[in-house]
Amino acid sequence: MTTPVNYLLISALIFAIGLAGALVRRNAILVLIGIELMLNAANLNFITFWRYSPNPEALTGVMFALFSIGVAAAEAAVGLALIIAVYRHFNTTDLDQVDSMRG
Repeated sequence: MTTPVNYLLISALIFAIGLAGALVRRNAILVLIGIELMLNAANLNFITFWRYSPNPEALTGVMFALFSIGVAAAEAAVGLALIIAVYRHFNTTDLDQVDSMRG
């Protein structure tokens, strides 16, 4: 039988992979993927705490996860739009080469 500790350890591992990907990578798209992994780890935490709560009939964890998925979709759309705008201006997605905010 699975316990909440197993799910929380998997969530922590996914979050650590996403954090490392967001901090180490230079490509803006891979940084965005790392941020998405961190949001998915948070969703797994929401669902785990909801499922193993004293009152799992209340759909609070599911609602938090659905709102988090909506925020992640909006973040991905805005992030990709920013990456496309930066690529059109600098002709690169390397974050080290994008050092000025001038237009």
